[in-house]
Amino acid sequence: MFFKIKQFIPFLFLALVLDSCSEYQKVLKNEDVKEKYNLAQKFYEEKDFKRALRLFEQIAPKYVGKPQGERVMFFLANSYFQKQNYSTAGYQFERFIKSYPKSDKVIEASFYGAKSYYMLSPNYSLDQTDTDKALAKLQGFINLYPDSEFFAAANEMAKDLTTKKERKAFEIAKQFNKIGQFNYDVLRSAVASLNNFTSDFPGSIYREEAFYLKVAAMTNLAMNSYESLKKPRLEAAKQAYQVLLKNYPETTYLSKADILLEKINKELEKYTNVDANTTLTK
Repeated sequence: MFFKIKQFIPFLFLALVLDSCSEYQKVLKNEDVKEKYNLAQKFYEEKDFKRALRLFEQIAPKYVGKPQGERVMFFLANSYFQKQNYSTAGYQFERFIKSYPKSDKVIEASFYGAKSYYMLSPNYSLDQTDTDKALAKLQGFINLYPDSEFFAAANEMAKDLTTKKERKAFEIAKQFNKIGQFNYDVLRSAVASLNNFTSDFPGSIYREEAFYLKVAAMTNLAMNSYESLKKPRLEAAKQAYQVLLKNYPETTYLSKADILLEKINKELEKYTNVDANTTLTK
């Protein structure tokens, strides 16, 4: 008897699924808004967001200005989010907040709206326009709702995006330094980029390496400069070395930086000897 029941279970499950699909198709095609609302809510609670979303899309315009409108609009936005349609979810959450600014769901909608834009942020190597937008949304949420249950998560996401922007800026500066080893104009861009990076991201995890790369870039720039500019630029490179050690006395780049310093000092000696000879002939 047990085995017969066990064999029957898959057929029962299939029958239920087919019946559910049949009910869904029937409600989807009819004009009864309340019936669509009830079934959409049922699917939503069962986390069947695909079918819930289709129904909410149909009925949302019908509930504008009605008591259930707030609930429908929030469910619609969250269904888009759950289906990973983050662009539309972000837009719908914003619509919800504007339409129902006093709703008890505003904080949640603000968080998930910001998170929608966070999910759209691309890899650091790509254009970071969406990252900037996500950061602005997250920062706005953090400022408005410091006591929210979502505050810690929003902070973590903002930190993640900031690190991504740091890496983008750092990789650009790093690339300038790499391709500009013997190119005067590119080396100047490398130095400028590294200066901007260390100034704009004082707490960056890439800051130590940026200080070292600045020593390297300034050394190469000095070596590739006209004679009239060489000495002051060598001295500036030596100062950059001192700044590296001041900020990171036990830097992991010490041996590499010392090689650059030796190179700088060797070049500066030429000017010391020239100055000494000039003094002697006077």
